[in-house]
Amino acid sequence: MGLISLLWGIFALVWLVFAFIPLLGWGNWFLIPFAVVGAIIAAIGILFTAPGNRGRAKTGLVLNVVAIVVGVIRLSLGGGVV
Repeated sequence: MGLISLLWGIFALVWLVFAFIPLLGWGNWFLIPFAVVGAIIAAIGILFTAPGNRGRAKTGLVLNVVAIVVGVIRLSLGGGVV
């Protein structure tokens, strides 16, 4: 679960970079639910993994939360979320 959430978070951040390109901001509408699913996977990974092996799941959670927060801020600046 940790590796899946980590890869999910990396993909979400790459997607976020492409959504910063002008006229591609609509990609944030798809990015946010995608990153929410990744954060849920990471939370499940943290919940069911031994305390010493939670590093990848925690990193995946942080990456997905960063993608969600930056995506929401980008949409609010562009008028997509009022």
